[in-house]
Amino acid sequence: MSKKRDIHVVPHKDGGWATKKEGASRAGSRHGTQKDAIDQAKGQAKREKVEVVIHRPNGQIRDSDSYGPDPHPPKDRKH
Repeated sequence: MSKKRDIHVVPHKDGGWATKKEGASRAGSRHGTQKDAIDQAKGQAKREKVEVVIHRPNGQIRDSDSYGPDPHPPKDRKH
């Protein structure tokens, strides 16, 4: 069984924001704004049926959205 590879939206070391799959050593894409990176990550996550994890500039997790089959869906309904 293959391991799920969530997509993280993280600050890029050279400025801006990047999308990065779990376990990857390099960023998948780089963007000028966090919104652009989130939009890219959401599209990719929908195709791959994985989760998007959005980080703050300091690296803390800000939010996450699941786009795949979730065996234990959250009880809160933020969307």
